[in-house]
Amino acid sequence: MKFGPVPLSEAEGAILAHAIRIDRIALKKGEVMTAERCKALAAVGVNEVVAARLEEGDVREDEAARLLASRIAGANVRCAPAFTGRVNLFAEKAGLALVTADAIDRANAMDESITIATLPNCRAVAGGDLVATVKIIPFSTRGDLVAAALEAMEPGAVAVAPFRPLKISVASTLLPGLKASVVSKTMRALEARLAPTGATVVAHETTPHDVAPLCEVLQRLTPLANVVVVFGASAITDRRDVIPAAIEAVGGRIERFGMPVDPGNLLLLASNGKTTIVGAPGCARSPKENGFDWILQRVIAGVPTSDADIRAMGVGGLLMEIASRPQPRDPHE
Repeated sequence: MKFGPVPLSEAEGAILAHAIRIDRIALKKGEVMTAERCKALAAVGVNEVVAARLEEGDVREDEAARLLASRIAGANVRCAPAFTGRVNLFAEKAGLALVTADAIDRANAMDESITIATLPNCRAVAGGDLVATVKIIPFSTRGDLVAAALEAMEPGAVAVAPFRPLKISVASTLLPGLKASVVSKTMRALEARLAPTGATVVAHETTPHDVAPLCEVLQRLTPLANVVVVFGASAITDRRDVIPAAIEAVGGRIERFGMPVDPGNLLLLASNGKTTIVGAPGCARSPKENGFDWILQRVIAGVPTSDADIRAMGVGGLLMEIASRPQPRDPHE
């Protein structure tokens, strides 16, 4: 692509680089110079324009953006029409945005003329939310660069895993001194978390904070739901503590205890057959975002969550402080 001042006599077919407003003439950046436009500008004393002229092998900005966006758009993602070298990609359903970071990085590394920006991987979105945008910086880019970028990205690098209307059972353990209002507030916070996902609480039982009674509750709740959430009256501090011990006693398996997300460090993830069991950290009683949200959303969206997945949450896992925490990060604040 050639770029720079162009004599008006040679400007027909060129792409205007800057808007022009003179008298009654208003031309926008990116408009193609026609014979009529050149004549109108000459009539008001314009001798040249700053413009881009495509060369052999160049791909216009809109077409390049469309090709790249179509390549990366995966399940439950739609591409808007191209405009000014940009194509926006939107979620068609509520769920988690799934982004193959390596594929996006490879495309962005091809040339500065090609840019793709996305939401972070596993960010919760509503239907209609913007999840990614493809922007060609100049008015065109080379066809070989577009071809290389398309080759570097596997199809569907940006997708949405839709939330599923799962059934959630809840067990709340109790200790002397734990107010009933705390349990009620916790349930309201959970229901608010679930509202955007379509998942619902189908059962809730309270029980003393001890292994034997919790086992009985888990045996009743597990067959009723896809997910069981356990809110402990006391935080889990070890794999041998009350909640993990009860889970294992009824045949469950502890997948992970602890996560590098704060607030949310003391989360426990387990399973019992096809049922996922989440031992909620204390911060899950707060409506503010914490590690519990990240795990619960993945479970409801059906996104596998391995030990390695949780380990990788550390970068970006330092979230906003929650004022109600028993011991804030800075005790002087």
